[in-house]
Amino acid sequence: MSSAAPNPPVAVSGASYAAAAVTMAHYRAADSKREQFRRYLEKSGVLDTLTKVLVALYEEPEKPNSALDFLKHHLGAATPENPEIELLRLELAEMKEKYEAIVEENKKLKAKLAQYEPPQEEKRAE
Repeated sequence: MSSAAPNPPVAVSGASYAAAAVTMAHYRAADSKREQFRRYLEKSGVLDTLTKVLVALYEEPEKPNSALDFLKHHLGAATPENPEIELLRLELAEMKEKYEAIVEENKKLKAKLAQYEPPQEEKRAE
């Protein structure tokens, strides 16, 4: 059973130690900023949304030609509504209602007109 002697201490000059300390502080600051940013993304729902879209892409039976377009399309669907789009949707709904009312009125007017005009077959017979 051989026991290895511990590594001998390495002589570190004061300048090297200071440089190492600064480098370690820099890594900690970068890690701290990364961690803050990660928490921010998590809190705002970005990580969850990205995960869902990437899972949808993964589960897609036929992969799209452009994964980026797939992501853009699915992320666009997940974003909050643009106020302009919402106004257009309301206008579309109003127009559909008006259209349905006009179609119904047209049917009634055709029925009323049919009461006063003889059918086309009788006109031809005359």
